[in-house]
Amino acid sequence: MSVNRPFRRMCRQFVDGQYSEGGRWMYLLHPRYATDPRHYVRAFLLLQEDILDLFSYVEPSDINLNTYSHRIQQLLIRACIEVEANFTAIFLDNGFGDNDTRFNINDYKLINTSHRLSSFQVRIPGWTGDRGIRRPFLPWAAEDGRLDWYRAYNKAKHNRHENFHLATFDALLDAYCGLNVLLSAQFMDEDYGPGSKSIGVMGADYYYEGNDGMDPSIGGSLRIRFPDDWPADDRYEFDWQGLRNLDDPFVNFDYAALPQPERRR
Repeated sequence: MSVNRPFRRMCRQFVDGQYSEGGRWMYLLHPRYATDPRHYVRAFLLLQEDILDLFSYVEPSDINLNTYSHRIQQLLIRACIEVEANFTAIFLDNGFGDNDTRFNINDYKLINTSHRLSSFQVRIPGWTGDRGIRRPFLPWAAEDGRLDWYRAYNKAKHNRHENFHLATFDALLDAYCGLNVLLSAQFMDEDYGPGSKSIGVMGADYYYEGNDGMDPSIGGSLRIRFPDDWPADDRYEFDWQGLRNLDDPFVNFDYAALPQPERRR
């Protein structure tokens, strides 16, 4: 049985395998869909500017994956803080926890169930080598999977002198792509700017290097492949035109119903 009303901060495939065709994406623009989504998109765009500037000094190439520096570590910290902020926003908008709840990475892993993060792929255009396509949340497809880039962030943050070498270009790019995945899983490619809207996820053909089976993502500097493996019972099937005039056309995803990790308070 499919899902007949959209969840907050959660885009999914529809039963026909599409994401946005026929104006179905318009639920993303409803004010009750997400609390201040532009706040989170702007932070990503600022981070992206600084990463593109870093590419002027560190070539996006396999040969530089183990490069580390103070600048790279600072960007890694910023990216992971934004990842945490988005995870927390998803929980709070869906009524899970409150402002005093101390979420951790084990809590955040619950969002892989609701958003299928481990199935996303991101490509860094212009990359030299084999590591230009990234799946930053793929380890979460396994029950005991851990995110190496997030562990590198934590270790370098809490004991920088001893773990500085872990804050690599490789870890930074996984964190950056992970943040892009997390935003895309909430907002597709919507940047919440003032211009007219025409989202087109799945099947964008008219782009340089656009024959990769991916779509342009938020910010325009990465390309993304959305999950095409949503179980039939978890896919959306609703008529947005029939829902849009309700006081609240959205429902909360029940994270409390999932098996819970131990949580610090």
